[in-house]
Amino acid sequence: MDVQTRKWTRAEYERLVEAEILGPEDRVELLGGAMICKEPQYSPHATSILLVQRALTGAFGSGWVVRSQMPVALDDESEPEPDVAVVPGDPREYRDAHPARPVLVVEVALSRLGFDRDRKGSLYARAGIVDYWIVNLPDRRLEVYRGPVPDGAAPFGWRYGSALALGPEERVAPLAAPGASVTVADLLP
Repeated sequence: MDVQTRKWTRAEYERLVEAEILGPEDRVELLGGAMICKEPQYSPHATSILLVQRALTGAFGSGWVVRSQMPVALDDESEPEPDVAVVPGDPREYRDAHPARPVLVVEVALSRLGFDRDRKGSLYARAGIVDYWIVNLPDRRLEVYRGPVPDGAAPFGWRYGSALALGPEERVAPLAAPGASVTVADLLP
């Protein structure tokens, strides 16, 4: 038997949040019209999120907002809550609407590494996010994805053209802050 699913728009999803039908305890995010349960917050995962946030706050400095697990309005059917996203400006600029175009998105992966690589990677590539990082906790590496390109075989029709895996002693500069440098070990618990 075929099962039909219903796609949600970002506007509908936001109305569910505003009406308090969905709340923080629901731990869901909207990806491509589907409400997806977020990865559980195990201690190493939570610690890495804090470390990434601290490192990127130092790397980017003033004029940038480093947001942790907050919504990003990517398109009409997607409002993910990346573990960390860096957006330009001041927090008050996003009082009336979530940011739409982060310059860097970081996911910390423990149990859903494949999901973050394939589904979220394709979603972020489709949205034109040029710098996407995955803190790969099981392998103690940072995966850096750049250069979105169309790919009909990818879940959302896009993927990253460049992928680089870096070990704990290596360093990387965010594309939006090329003068800064982050040591991978600083992101790992």
